[in-house]
Amino acid sequence: MRRIALGLVVALVLLIGVMTVRATAWKSRQLAAAPAPLLAVDSRAAAERLAGAIRIPTVSEDAARMDAAFREIQEYLARSFPRTDAALRKEAIGARGLLYAWPGADPTLSPVVLMGHLDVVPVQKDSEKSWSHPPFGGETAGGFVWGRGSLDDKAGVLGILEAAETLLAQGFAPRRTVLFAFGADEETGGRAGAAEIATVLRRRGISPWLVVDEGGLIAEGIVPGVRAPVALVGIAEKGYATVELAAESAGGHSSMPPRHTAVGVLARAVSRLEAAPFPATLRGVGGEFFDFVGPEMAFPMRFAFANRWLLAPLLEGRLAASPETDALIRTTTAATMFEGGPKDNVLPSRARAAVNFRILPGDSVAGVLEHVRRVVRDPAVRVRVLGQAVEPSPVSSTDSPSWIALQRTIRQIFPDAVVAPYLVLGGTDARYLAPLSANVYRFLPVRLTSRDLARVHGIDERLATADYASAIRFYERLLRNAAQ
Repeated sequence: MRRIALGLVVALVLLIGVMTVRATAWKSRQLAAAPAPLLAVDSRAAAERLAGAIRIPTVSEDAARMDAAFREIQEYLARSFPRTDAALRKEAIGARGLLYAWPGADPTLSPVVLMGHLDVVPVQKDSEKSWSHPPFGGETAGGFVWGRGSLDDKAGVLGILEAAETLLAQGFAPRRTVLFAFGADEETGGRAGAAEIATVLRRRGISPWLVVDEGGLIAEGIVPGVRAPVALVGIAEKGYATVELAAESAGGHSSMPPRHTAVGVLARAVSRLEAAPFPATLRGVGGEFFDFVGPEMAFPMRFAFANRWLLAPLLEGRLAASPETDALIRTTTAATMFEGGPKDNVLPSRARAAVNFRILPGDSVAGVLEHVRRVVRDPAVRVRVLGQAVEPSPVSSTDSPSWIALQRTIRQIFPDAVVAPYLVLGGTDARYLAPLSANVYRFLPVRLTSRDLARVHGIDERLATADYASAIRFYERLLRNAAQ
């Protein structure tokens, strides 16, 4: 017995030793890059141009004002960036989409595509009084540009155009063709903007060398265990499906109910779904994320993530405890709508619920439906996809020349940042170009804290003028690195 105990102790010591060596020897995936020469940016003038764009209420859901607002902003961009408007070929695509072409010296090279969108989400009427500055006032105050679109995504569109205007003034001529693809309905699905642009590019036989859209950001104090800012670069995005559950029963007065009403049947089905989530996994995009941030973590967490081969179940449980990290490692299940009877004393003849799934790459819409039917296992509940579902995007490379050019650019402009591939939890226009290129990335070069994240689509959306200047420098350096 003593020998067995001694053997177990020796085995444990050896195991801990091996795990410690793995953690200590875990090499950083960060690219060494000297800081780029600091581009002179008139941050005040650039901020005012961004503010001017915010004053044009390009709310994609406001059909009554949509056409006029988008005509106005297109004219505004032409006036604000005259060199770009004169030198680049510009064409309208679909419903208010814009495609700029900057021909390269070598037409045999695949182009670089920088994307963004000009539409914004609406502002709830009852929330306007809670804003520190009017949501469409386009005010600059306290070192910030305030208003809807300052983050999502007019900063991206105008930042790209600011960089192009600067490069043209310097006489820069790209060797690789550069395309700017700006949609105007991303917030409502992108089917009339980016989808139409993608169709045009496909018809022209264009396969981009690099695509960069919004989606990720530079997270300050958000990634646990990493003190440095983390540049989250989306290499894929989740799919989307809303599944409707419906049940019927005889109506009537609630004083004589059956054992299970339609609402009860449906509640049981939803409860089963919530109790049976999709399995978590640290493989795929989540695994790549930890491959990049793990070596930069403080030692206890570095030790754990360097030994995922053994500790994966414990890590998955820890990550699942937080909604933010749980969403990175599984297809999520969210019951969002429940409808039943018209009055509290009436038995409903029909009840319906909507359950929204954000689908991890590797899973599918068909797999979601199969999972729902298997878990609900009730013939009284009808199951169907509600609306249009979207499959998860392909996963882009993290070792291609395109990735390296993007990673180098981030490290040159933000030398304190750790670059990490990331899974975008929502949808972006980039998904429409994913079939055209293996190198589609989602990254908006601005720094945000956890408190700032609530401003995106929320109250007091704003962007620091200094951060906007850094974004312009990023786009200028990216064009030099990728198109020169």
